[in-house]
Amino acid sequence: MAQKRTSSALVVAPEAKRTRNELVGYTNKDKALMEAGIQRTSSLLAPIMLLEGHQGEIFTCEFHPDGELLVSSGFDRQIYIWKVYGECENIMALSGHTGAVMEAHFSTDGGNLFTCATDKTVAIWDVTYGTRIRKLKGHTTFVNSVQGTRRGVQTLVSGSDDRTIKTWDARKRFPLHTFESGYPVTAVCFNDTGEQIISGGIDNDIKIWDMRKNEILYKLRGHTDTITGLSLSPDGSYILSNSMDNTLRIWDIRPYAPAERCVKIFTGNQHNFEKNLLRCAWSPDGSKISAGSADRYVYVWDTTTRRILYKLPGHNGSVNDIDFHPKEPIILSASSDKNLYLGEIEM
Repeated sequence: MAQKRTSSALVVAPEAKRTRNELVGYTNKDKALMEAGIQRTSSLLAPIMLLEGHQGEIFTCEFHPDGELLVSSGFDRQIYIWKVYGECENIMALSGHTGAVMEAHFSTDGGNLFTCATDKTVAIWDVTYGTRIRKLKGHTTFVNSVQGTRRGVQTLVSGSDDRTIKTWDARKRFPLHTFESGYPVTAVCFNDTGEQIISGGIDNDIKIWDMRKNEILYKLRGHTDTITGLSLSPDGSYILSNSMDNTLRIWDIRPYAPAERCVKIFTGNQHNFEKNLLRCAWSPDGSKISAGSADRYVYVWDTTTRRILYKLPGHNGSVNDIDFHPKEPIILSASSDKNLYLGEIEM
């Protein structure tokens, strides 16, 4: 059931409340640069905003498609909806999962929210009214990942420690299909047309499944440890993967791509003994990628040069999930330190 939370769930840094020109946790040199008239790049109240309120590790976060809201959730089982602008009010708390929420994504039109949790369930929520529309049961243990199709009738895919991948019609209660992966599944998503499923797990392989034939089309091999995150590129041509082998890879998943589908490898971010499922994301124009990292930094790379553009400090725990704002140069990060950061970057 939805619960209203007051803005006291948010602590914006005192400097941010007083003036738009002072930064949270920045040095005097940085402040001097701002006072010298360095151009702001976003409509955030301050260049960095801190969002507090969660009582446990935050595993998932994402911007709403219109960029006005964001969602976060994790170990405390609370799904929080926040405003992006102004003082980043926490406007809604959705309750219903009885286990840690592992992943949350908005539907393409922004009307619904899809979540999965260690309580073995997938849930669909109405964002406007803050109510749970459906509770999807079928997995027999932790559900690690859930995603929806980008277009057409809303179909969901979920991946679980029970070694299965399931697809769901958002209007129905029971799974449409079940795919046996053979190993625990840690990350799933659809391709651009929704005709294929992309999955990753503890066997280090990324599998491309044909939904119509109910079989694996091909496997993407190269990672040497568990796949922790998958993200489809904005144009649908590539898949980004994050792995416990401390690399990210971009793979060409177009139908007639060359046999060697790995086109880029990125390094810098870290995984550690905590074995968290660190996610990854593309910027809206595909020019940048970002990924969670256990070393407490937020990494942003240029997809063309593979150069690290940003290594952003601030968190005091593993950065588990990140997302790019759909319209402005803003990056969102969620951490095991129970905090979220919104920060503006250069255009």
